[in-house]
Amino acid sequence: MDSTITQNHKNVAAIIHASTFSKYLIPFGNFLLPLVLWMSNKKNSPFVEYHGKQAINFQVSILLYNIALCILAVPLAFFTTWDFMGFTNLSELNTHSIDINFRNIFNLGEYLILWGVFGTLALGLFLLNIICTIIAALRAHEGILYRYPFTIPFLS
Repeated sequence: MDSTITQNHKNVAAIIHASTFSKYLIPFGNFLLPLVLWMSNKKNSPFVEYHGKQAINFQVSILLYNIALCILAVPLAFFTTWDFMGFTNLSELNTHSIDINFRNIFNLGEYLILWGVFGTLALGLFLLNIICTIIAALRAHEGILYRYPFTIPFLS
């Protein structure tokens, strides 16, 4: 496979990986731009086809991991707010009393630990995305097949 890879194919594969950073300028750019580049160049080279699939699979996987993390964080946010605001009188029909109980601030230690875990996981996903994308672009430019870690193979 190395003998059939031209410098153009290496550059296109590297650009497909680097184009995932367009999400910081264009909504869903990390899916749209690599998809357009991959679809327009996949028939030219199996090398470009492989790298395009890897880039798209990784971006979809990262999106799903972030969605799962958000879904898990919603109950934590709900119960943290519930304890802080003190919604104890919600069952009474004529009384609308929301008392902010500042004594509960000091009881939120266990929630702060959980928020720290969620924050660390979110930061880890962010750094994993950036570092692995840079490595993939460099490997593609060198003509090396690269497989992203923690990737769900949607496109095979």
